[in-house]
Amino acid sequence: MTDLFERHALALVFAGLLLERIGVPIPAMPALIAGGGLAADGRYPIAALFSVALAACVIGDGALYLVGRRYGPRVLRILCGISLSPDSCVRQTSLRFERWGGWTLVLGKFVPGVGTVAPPLSGVLRVGAARYLLLSTLGSALWIGVAVGAGALFHAQVTELLDALEGLGNAALVLVGAVLCAYIAFKWWERRRFFAQVRMARITVGDLRALLDRDEPPLIVDLRPSSHVARDPRSIPGALPMELAEVEVSLARFPKDREIVFFCDCPNEASAASAAKLLIDLGYSRVRPLLGGIEAWIEAGYELSFRGAAPDRAAAPGIRETP
Repeated sequence: MTDLFERHALALVFAGLLLERIGVPIPAMPALIAGGGLAADGRYPIAALFSVALAACVIGDGALYLVGRRYGPRVLRILCGISLSPDSCVRQTSLRFERWGGWTLVLGKFVPGVGTVAPPLSGVLRVGAARYLLLSTLGSALWIGVAVGAGALFHAQVTELLDALEGLGNAALVLVGAVLCAYIAFKWWERRRFFAQVRMARITVGDLRALLDRDEPPLIVDLRPSSHVARDPRSIPGALPMELAEVEVSLARFPKDREIVFFCDCPNEASAASAAKLLIDLGYSRVRPLLGGIEAWIEAGYELSFRGAAPDRAAAPGIRETP
């Protein structure tokens, strides 16, 4: 095991980090720590390990940034599906962008889920290429430095572990494979549990449009973060802007005798489904997330309002002001 890693350490670290950065659910941190331990023992230059790891991060993150800039929110849906992380990762990263700004690209490297979503989200939000490259490279360098530094600090224990695995022979490869499979299985189970929690019938945009013509139209709630609205202020006429975190503390705004529809622009309507489930658990029975979110409404060609502008009351009877 030690000889294998020692001969191909740089290639293994580069491949593992590159795959992790583009969203493949494999943990690359252990390889960096092991590499740092072997480098501290003089097996190869620590500068070479750091350079190879940084190159993999810059290439992988840069590719996601360019894809996000080119294809927009669609790439976030695909990425969350590949990563096996709950689809709320997009919402969590968006909230951190609002709080930390560009520093999300630095600090987010140390937050599970955020580090993978931040590069394409930066492209979607049109963060400048030069600013993105500077902050993302800085974050990657710090993250790699911590991992390699930990390996160097505990190089004796790392070497002992690799020697112990080498003594197991082929059983070591089986053990490493089993641990990797267990990690992926856990992430898959975590994702399925999330889906089970928010699984419920969605309302289609056609059905929602029909409800708007009733004497008592539904209460529509726009759960998109303000950073997303700044990028695209289009909304459904009469929609009430609200953060997901506000739903539980704003129950007085949700009548139990009226249809309530939540929508967002997140993968699989994750935020809308989470909000709907919260109200259902509290005894509300007429609550549903909007299938396809705001994108489906826009694609259907229905009327739109703009956050920050007065809605067109003639287009949708009974709608309320959108702040």
